[in-house]
Amino acid sequence: MRKNIFFICCALMLACTSATPENSLVNKDFEYKKYVPKSSDKKISRSKYLNQLQGFWLGQCIANWTGLVTEMDKIGNIGEIKTGAFYTRNDWGKPDQPSIWGQGVPSDLSKNIDFVFKNPGEIWGADDDTDIEYIYQDLLFSNKTSMLSPQQIKEGWLKHIKVEEENYLWVSNQKAFDLMRAGMLPPETSDPKNNPEFEMIDAQLTTEIFGFFAPARPDIALKMAALPIQTTARNNAQWISEYYVTMYSLASSVDEKKLMKDKIMWMALEARKHLPNDSYSAKMFDFVKSRYDANIPWEQVRDEVYQRYQVDQLDGYNITSQNRYCNGCFAGGINFASSIISLLYGEGDIVETIKIGALAGWDSDNPTATWGGMLGFMLGKEGVEKAFNRKFADQFNIHRTRIGFPNNGIDTFLKMAEKGVFIVDRVVQEEMGGGVDLEEDVWYVPVTK
Repeated sequence: MRKNIFFICCALMLACTSATPENSLVNKDFEYKKYVPKSSDKKISRSKYLNQLQGFWLGQCIANWTGLVTEMDKIGNIGEIKTGAFYTRNDWGKPDQPSIWGQGVPSDLSKNIDFVFKNPGEIWGADDDTDIEYIYQDLLFSNKTSMLSPQQIKEGWLKHIKVEEENYLWVSNQKAFDLMRAGMLPPETSDPKNNPEFEMIDAQLTTEIFGFFAPARPDIALKMAALPIQTTARNNAQWISEYYVTMYSLASSVDEKKLMKDKIMWMALEARKHLPNDSYSAKMFDFVKSRYDANIPWEQVRDEVYQRYQVDQLDGYNITSQNRYCNGCFAGGINFASSIISLLYGEGDIVETIKIGALAGWDSDNPTATWGGMLGFMLGKEGVEKAFNRKFADQFNIHRTRIGFPNNGIDTFLKMAEKGVFIVDRVVQEEMGGGVDLEEDVWYVPVTK
């Protein structure tokens, strides 16, 4: 009798196992529909993507916090704030110099210009390069949508951002927030007649993640990101943000047989096609690319970018004539030019790219965070650890800068990545007309030529 009960139990266990996909990456609040793959579909592993999204959050945090060491240390000598000569590669590992708001005191993150790490058991803190992206991901997931509405964005900002300082908002983000509090909805919050800060950097560091929500489909990624971008940006600042979103989406389209350097160049040139040719953002990219092709050292190119755009105001870049605080050191344009320097000269090496980004000047934590996140995604979590030859903390405290999340704001990269995968499930099925195969644990992404 006992043997019979044993065999019955085993049979029941096997039946339950066979009826349920082995894959644990299943969103129980989403209806997965049957899909017949087409031969032209791109097949993408969901479990690999989960690892890549963990690499994104990890790479972004490493780069963000490393860039904060040198943020606003070097912005040139125009205007009321003068900071002296720019850093060079020889300054890596040497004492950090004060930022424009440092009152003669270097960064408290590191005495020297060096990487900032969090060890296993420690917790990464959110910053403005990660926290709005975290909010947008949460809004997409909790609202069970791929396209955020103006009201959803407004409600999300008002729920998760403190009104009083320190609320970690600056320039266009702060102005858009003030307008939302007064009742205005995006995209009116970035309209130049309402928001004079529309050319600043803000959207560039809050919307890149939308590229990862639409793997290999920049057209869908740009559609999803359109309103979040226009929450704070217009014109060149908008196009630059779209450039970054495009790069993030293209990270899933690269030829895996190519060297990392060649992957990055292909992505950069593909995303360049989106920039209007007569825009200063396009001309900035073309100028930096031409100097890279001529084998000019990156420090010299950075100095030439400063002279060309902040001193001589060429290619329609006239921020200097606007007499802004710190000569527009927060502007989208000059920081885009700086970011392209670190992207091209880093040649796909995450360590070198972050170093160059941190030393290049201006709002140095922003370009480093952008490329650290993208390269971290392309490498995956283990690839980032291998690049730095060490293990890292995998916990994240969104409440360092934002409010209103469960568990007192403590999250993990794994859970954050799972939420990202579930968002992609919806996007693939509802926006792309593709399919999710839970048995094979893959997405079938219809690609366009």
